[in-house]
Amino acid sequence: QVQLVESGGGLVQAGGSLRLSCAASGRTVSTHTMGWFRQAPGKEREFVAAITWPVGLTYYQESVQGRFTISRDNAKNTMFLQMNSLKPEDTAVYYCARKSGASNLFQVHEYDYWGQGTQVTVSS
Repeated sequence: QVQLVESGGGLVQAGGSLRLSCAASGRTVSTHTMGWFRQAPGKEREFVAAITWPVGLTYYQESVQGRFTISRDNAKNTMFLQMNSLKPEDTAVYYCARKSGASNLFQVHEYDYWGQGTQVTVSS
């Protein structure tokens, strides 16, 4: 059974930074494409960023491009999301997930294991 545990969320002022971590059981991070998603109250869960396996290509939602950076540490089986220049509209619960499907990495249904989420709140 794969377990994903997010941490690093919190309350930050606009313009601030947070670094989210996703610790995985087993060798999940080093053997799968992994993604970050977020869900704001009353909204659908949306794609934020992904890092592919094995090449390590990165993809971002347009609204976070240039502000967020996804990375992974294979030795620690951990994925990260460095979030800079945070905006109030970034407020959401952030989830990490493991991709199982063979196609579109932007879609929620392509991911089979999810963490419990970590709250990020950006005040104006």
